[in-house]
This record gives sequence, C-alpha cells and structure tokens, in this order.
Amino acid sequence: MTHIDETRLYDTLTEGEDGAPPSEARNGLRHVASLSMTKLADGLINPKLVLTWLAQTLGAPAAITGLLVPIREAGALLPQLLLAGVVRRSKQRKWVWVAGSVGQGLAAAAMVVVALTLQGVAAGIALCVLLGLLALSRAAASVSYKDVLGKTVAKTRRGSITGTAGSVASAGVVVFALLLMSGLLQDVPPIAVAIGIAAALWLGAAALFSTLEEEDSAPETEAKHIDLSPLREDPQFRRFIACRGALTVTSLAPPYLVLLEQHEGALQKLGAMVLASALAAFVSSWVWGRLADRSSRKVLMLSGFAGAAAMALAVVAALLDWTDPVWVTPVLLFALLISYQGVRQGRSTYLVDMAPEEGRASYAALANTLIGGLLLLTGALGGGLAVIGPVAALAGFAMLSLIGGVIAIGLHEVETPDQDGKSA
Repeated sequence: MTHIDETRLYDTLTEGEDGAPPSEARNGLRHVASLSMTKLADGLINPKLVLTWLAQTLGAPAAITGLLVPIREAGALLPQLLLAGVVRRSKQRKWVWVAGSVGQGLAAAAMVVVALTLQGVAAGIALCVLLGLLALSRAAASVSYKDVLGKTVAKTRRGSITGTAGSVASAGVVVFALLLMSGLLQDVPPIAVAIGIAAALWLGAAALFSTLEEEDSAPETEAKHIDLSPLREDPQFRRFIACRGALTVTSLAPPYLVLLEQHEGALQKLGAMVLASALAAFVSSWVWGRLADRSSRKVLMLSGFAGAAAMALAVVAALLDWTDPVWVTPVLLFALLISYQGVRQGRSTYLVDMAPEEGRASYAALANTLIGGLLLLTGALGGGLAVIGPVAALAGFAMLSLIGGVIAIGLHEVETPDQDGKSA
C-alpha cells in the first residue's frame, strides 16, 4: 500500500479533513491493526465468561473460579502506578507495550496446556496464576499505550483509532459467539483452540506494534517509582477519578442484570452472553470514538446517564414482573453494555487528551491504580446489596452511574486542538 493510499484510508477512518501526515497515517493504521488483534484476543479469552466456563468445566471449585474476575480486573490496574516509572525511564515507550502483549500471549498459550492436561483444583489454581500474569502484562501494556498513542496520533483522531479497533475486533467476537451458540464449541478442546488463537493474536500484535515510528522521549532517569503529584496538584484529575470511579458500575452490573432472567434460554448460555457483549461493542465503539474526539466529557456524561437509565429500567421491569417476555432482559443487557462501551471510550480519550505530554504515563498509572481500588470497593458494595437481591444491587449501581454522569458535567473540555495544530 502506497503512502497516498495509507493516508486516504486513515483520513477515511478518522474523518480527517486536512489530510494527516504520512507518518501519522502509517502509525494510525498500525494502532488500529494491533488494537484490533488484542481486543479480539480479549474477547476470545473473556474471564467473565470463557475462562469461568472453562474452570467450571475442568472441575475447579467455585471458590477458586470466583477469583478469576477480581484477579483480572484488579491485577490489570493496581500495578500500574509502579510500572509508570519504567515507562518514564524509557526512550521508546512502545517496547513496554510490546513486552506486555508478549506476556499476555505467553500466559494464554500456557492456559491452553492447562486446559488440555489438568483437572479440578490444580486446573483452577493454574488458571488463576496464569491470569494473574496475564493481568500484570496487560497493566504494562495499558500504562504505556496512552503515552504512545499521544505521541504518534493527533488529538482529534485518537478516539477514532480506538473506536475503530473496537468495532473490528467485536465483529470477530460475534463470529466466535455464534459458533458457541451453535454448539460446535461446547467442549474443552475447541475452547482451548480459541484461547490458542488469542495467544497468537497477542504475539502478532506485539510484532506489528514494534514497527511503530515513535520519536525518542527524554528518559526521566530520576523518575519516581510512585508519582502522586497529579492527584495533589490537578483538581480536574481528581474530578475525573471521581467520575470514572462512579462509572465502574457499568462494568460490574451485567451479571446482576442476568440474574433477573428467569427463563432457561439462550441468554443464560455462554454464547449468548458473548454475543450481547460483542454486538454492543460492534454497533457503538466507532460512534463513541467519534463523539469522544469532539467531546470525551460529553461521552462520559451520556454513557453515565444511559447506564443509569438502563439499570433503572431493569429495576422497574423486575419490580413489575415485566421480565417474563424473552426479549426484555436481552434488550436491557444490550443497552447497558452500550453505555459501558461509552464509559470505556470516554475515560480513555479524556485521560490522554487531559494529561500533559510528559505526564501521560503518571496520569494513566495513577488513575488506573486508584480505579483498581475503587473497583474492588464498588464490587464489595454490589455484593453486599446482592444479599438483598439483584434488584437492590442494580438500584444502587443506577444511582452511582447517575452520579458519575453528573460529576462529568463539571469536567473541562479537553479536545480543543493546540494553536500549532499539534497534539497535546
């Protein structure tokens, strides 16, 4: 593909009007391809669905299986504050992302071996350990990615890059979900093959990302291992953390919504759950990405209010016994997952565009570490409310999502291009 073709394709994906520089177009397309591969790998190995099913099928105790999602969510966030120093001391930040992608690929490959050779407690423990390694590798990729994206893609195009990758990857996950629903993948060996494909995708993404054209950064040889200055000095950062913390409920609510379903139907099957998640990402990721390029603050507002509405409707439907029709809960679940995609897109774009160029790694790491802790607290709140019932948990989550949308109103707009036209 020629430079002209690459630029045209890139401008089409990002709706650029003035034409991107050829180097940015090359980098942007590599971002799209690499992210598409890793996001598809995420869908194939989904701990909330696929790994949980695998652990149960292998005979792992419920107490061990229940650790998978907390390990994945907290493990990918909490270490980032320490890893940020590694990024700031690196001239080429892309290599931290490459290492993280390789680590995820190797962990996934080892899971294939576990799936085919172990049973019971041993299988459960091995999956937890490997998922911990995968989460740590993901933390390295996450803490470095926003910095690399900010260096290689202009401010008003970043949301389109990540949104396009999300839509491309979700199309592949839809195919996977349909295969699951068909019954063709309802056994351990085919699932192991899917996890093996995920491993190959992570390794392939690492190889492609290593070709990114990244300018050297001035390494901070005296960089602190733990930098809390953004939290102390930036009131907008504190508001962003409060907003994002409240909106974590959009990622925790889906299991409680599924508990409202009383029918033994497709919704309770693994494939239907994967399909709902993939379709929501497919139809909304690019749209949320384009909106985020215009105003990621408004995306956080809209997705917070939309999530609150979806959960409130679920509460009303449950209280009035409106969940009997087979289509009600799937529609509510789909709406909730769309709001979750908006939260993901809005928080990522806002953080990259808000943070100063040399402070992106610190901002990203501190934000993700704090959110990791808030995620555990919110999850504990949901678990406590769930003792009363899923309706109580959803009602509490709806209030928090509404609060998150309200907090977002007070955030500054950060998508205004610099006067020199360069990204911040």
